[in-house]
Amino acid sequence: MTTLPHVATQPTTPRVAMPIIDCEPPALGPVACPPPVLRRRSAAHLRPVTRADAPPPGAGTPLPPPAAGTFADHALRRVLEVIDRRRPASQLRGVLAPGLVDATAALARTPQPGGTAVLRRVGLRRASDCPDNDVSAAEVFASYTRGARVRAIAARIELVCDRWQVVALQVG
Repeated sequence: MTTLPHVATQPTTPRVAMPIIDCEPPALGPVACPPPVLRRRSAAHLRPVTRADAPPPGAGTPLPPPAAGTFADHALRRVLEVIDRRRPASQLRGVLAPGLVDATAALARTPQPGGTAVLRRVGLRRASDCPDNDVSAAEVFASYTRGARVRAIAARIELVCDRWQVVALQVG
């Protein structure tokens, strides 16, 4: 058996016949992006955003009754108090659907960093799947603060046996 002399004389470091193409974008430093220019706009520049299929404002779209707004504020405050362990979860029984009471109680078992939650704003609008003259459901959107952070809550409330009840809840 013969050995090949040219195999033993080859260098052990690999060679690249073609240069490797750099596929990464160029590095951007703090100089590449100038700081944003903030301008104060007057109310004349602002216009309401409307969907194309939505009727114009004031066209007879029924608003949720004031009782729905009062209930939404009351219910969200109770939910935050239960999550902060300032109120027992049993006090949510008439306010939330049964599955949501258990989910809120489970959320209360995990510690919430940042301090006590404080409800800031609550908004309400008629649910889009309700008939035109019937306001038996509403969508609730709210913001609350926990320490320095601002968080959000969304819910759906419906009339169940002539009483408002939270049937869907998302706590952010």
